[in-house]
Amino acid sequence: MKEIKKIVGGLLLVSILFFAPNKESLAQQLKAGASITDITPHLGHPIVGNYNSPPATYIHDPLSVRTLVLDDGKQELIFVIVDNVHVNREVFDAAKSMLKRDLDIPAKDIMMASTHTHSGISLNGEGLKSISPEVGVAFDEYQTFVVKRMVDGVKIARENKELAKIAFGSVDVPEHVFNRRWIMKDSVVNPLGQVEIAKMNPGHSNALLRPAGPIDPEVAFFAVESQEGTPIALLANYSLHYVGGVPKGHISADYFAAFGNRMGELLGTGANSPAFVGIMTNGTSGDINNNDYSKPRPKEKLPPYEKMHYVANDVANKVHQKYKELDFQSEVKLGSALSEMTLTVRRASPEILKNVALVRDHNGAEPLFHRLEKTYASRILNMESSYPDSVQIVLQSFAINDIGIASIPFEVFAQIGLDIKDQSPFKNTFTIELANGSYGYLPTPAQHKLGGYESWLTTNRVQKDASDKITAELIKHLNQLK
Repeated sequence: MKEIKKIVGGLLLVSILFFAPNKESLAQQLKAGASITDITPHLGHPIVGNYNSPPATYIHDPLSVRTLVLDDGKQELIFVIVDNVHVNREVFDAAKSMLKRDLDIPAKDIMMASTHTHSGISLNGEGLKSISPEVGVAFDEYQTFVVKRMVDGVKIARENKELAKIAFGSVDVPEHVFNRRWIMKDSVVNPLGQVEIAKMNPGHSNALLRPAGPIDPEVAFFAVESQEGTPIALLANYSLHYVGGVPKGHISADYFAAFGNRMGELLGTGANSPAFVGIMTNGTSGDINNNDYSKPRPKEKLPPYEKMHYVANDVANKVHQKYKELDFQSEVKLGSALSEMTLTVRRASPEILKNVALVRDHNGAEPLFHRLEKTYASRILNMESSYPDSVQIVLQSFAINDIGIASIPFEVFAQIGLDIKDQSPFKNTFTIELANGSYGYLPTPAQHKLGGYESWLTTNRVQKDASDKITAELIKHLNQLK
């Protein structure tokens, strides 16, 4: 009898050891939560994103902060994506400070970015500023509101966390992305009086030779479901600037939100509680838009919003087809890296300053160089008098299993994103632009030599080799995280 007890006891011990939870495994069990918080502004404020700023008179669709929290038991990674043309670092930093204070989340684990819709109002602090007790920074009313809503979004997403599983997918959708910079048959003169061979949005004509750079057709995405298979969120990345087709005075989140909403419909999320959150982030699209200048001009102008929804629906449909093939994993390894980099601010050359003086004193009916010369002369004088000699930028990278995610606080040329993918040690890599701040356009050194809008001083404000330095630092991040 004693021998039987010993045998049974031994089997029980083996059973307990075999089925005992593995602490390392539990530590890597994914939890995830998501949220959408509304940041639609009041009407009457100027809409930014174009050369004119009409007052907002109509809300076509709401502006939002879409938040996703991933938790592997050791670390959280948090994505906060804001419907705005661009967001200053100071605004993002204020939200991160509140999250550190309230939830003890370090800044390196929070990636914040704007979508780049051109149909919202400014977050640059153009209204009357005051210091909110909660925020503790002198912001205007809309900045303060959005900061609080970003913080709210993270808190809600964390409350929504549940056991989850994750999968990566990718599909090429080249039909909607075109390099908007073209090499011209004849050289052109820019607003600063310099001769160039590249032109942004050159129109449909026989004066075009070829696109000045590549496109990135990939829609990279990862999907998150509950353990039971209920969709929680999907975060996608596409290198398409924005689509537009928005009437004057309309507030709209553009195709970014339309894509997210359509994904919810395709996944049949209906009245899920918490609601499914579809997120489209802006890839490296600083020289990419939705206009194909290689073809004749369309004969008929499309109705408002039609092109936007066509693009959003088509991309969502193609992502949904790939979604059906995904292999979800419950265990994850998360990682983050963050560093700051000092970049030198470009200054006007003697030639440019001479031309600025000529433009300033010119009162003729026809411009000396370009129809925007007065605008750029004013910008350069302002930059020379008030802009610092250097800027401090945030570079940040996330790792989710075999996915590497880089982020850059500029409107980034497609070639830079392609270079990061090519050099990344991860199986899957994409880059989110306009993240953790906004400092203008980021061309490559080769594109600087061609000229064009994105390279003009004040449109681009940092040293011409900045993209090389940024790419090298982000690859260093990704190698550390691998």
